[in-house]
Formats: sequence, C-alpha cells, structure tokens
Amino acid sequence: MCGRYSLAADIEGLEDRFDFRATELTYRARFNVAPTQQVLTVTNNGLENQAQLMKWGLIPFWAKDPSIGNRMINARAETVGESRVFRQAFQSRRCLVIADGFYEWMKVGNSKVPMRIILTSGEPFGFAGLWETWKSVDGEPVQSCTIMTTSSNELMEPIHNRMPVILPKGAESIWLDQGQRDKDTLASLLIPYASTEMEVYPVSTLINSPKNDVPDIIARAV
Repeated sequence: MCGRYSLAADIEGLEDRFDFRATELTYRARFNVAPTQQVLTVTNNGLENQAQLMKWGLIPFWAKDPSIGNRMINARAETVGESRVFRQAFQSRRCLVIADGFYEWMKVGNSKVPMRIILTSGEPFGFAGLWETWKSVDGEPVQSCTIMTTSSNELMEPIHNRMPVILPKGAESIWLDQGQRDKDTLASLLIPYASTEMEVYPVSTLINSPKNDVPDIIARAV
C-alpha cells in the first residue's frame, strides 16, 4: 500500500520534469504527506499537462457521503478494471500523483521501523493515480484522487507485500492519454518499479504523526 509520502522538490524543477506550468498553483515542499490532504497531481486535457491539487482519497461521483474517500487512498492494480469504485476512473480519469519518496514501516522484532524509499537518481516521480470529481449537496465540486498499488519488488518485499505503482518516464504520457482506453495496455503499466533503480533507508519516528512536516523527516536515521 501507500499511506505516506514526500514531495520536497522545488516547483520549477517539477514544472520542467512533468511539462506543466504552475503560475496559479499554491505549492510548498512537503515531507510527510498524509491521506485526506491536498496533493499535487498532473492530468492531461488532450492538449497539455495540467497541475492541480486534489484531495488524497478518491470520492466516487455517486457517493452520498464524502467520508468514503478516507478509505480509498489506494486502488489495487489487479482489480481496478472491475472495481465499482475505480473502474470508470481507470478508463478515462487517470493522473500522476507527484512524489520524490514514500514511506513504509518494516517490522524489526517487536518494533516497526519507518523506512523511506526513493529513486537512486534522487529525481521526483509520478505514482499512477486515478481521479474523480464529486459534487456536494450545494453543488460544490471536490476533486480527489487515489494511488495505484501493485505487488512488491525485491527491494520492498522485506518491508511490505505491496508498493505504489511508480511509472517510468516513458509510460507517463500513455497513462495520461485520455484517448487510451485499452485495458490490457493500461494494465501492462501497473507493475513493480525496477528494484535496481530504487534505494531504501530508515528515517525518524517523526514520520509517525501527520502533524510533523519538517525536513528532518527525510534525513537518514542514525
């Protein structure tokens, strides 16, 4: 699964990396992004990439109670095409959720040690995501998203049996293409990222509380 991640990169670098402009976007570095918070996403309208903030936890358009989104922070790659909650978004409302690292807790004896997982290049990356627009009884739209998960690669297996789907650069445009509706093509992208291109290290237990959002969180624990 994926329940916590970071995005500490500067906005100018993100604009260049993901080919968008964020002139009207309120952005700040985040070291401990948690569910229900606003997260940076990238979509494509058929002409260009667009960056926007969405609530993490997908609220289906048909939901009567938006709190359902609190349980929809992840979507399983193996069942997304058949899921009542996610199948329509999988077909036509896909996004990137931008990050530069994510966290999981590894069981060591009777304790759980928080670990940060990043790319060896240190670059930001895009999780494969889905998004929806839900309207309140007052007609106010709420945009929300979820992060796709898949089975773990060799690096992640000792830590957790699931991991978020990180898309290689070359797959991002396929995932964002609104005209791409072939389930097999899309499903072929939802695989574990190459473990040889990732690294993991322990971090401070500061990460345990979503209230903590400071640079010390991403430092290597000693």
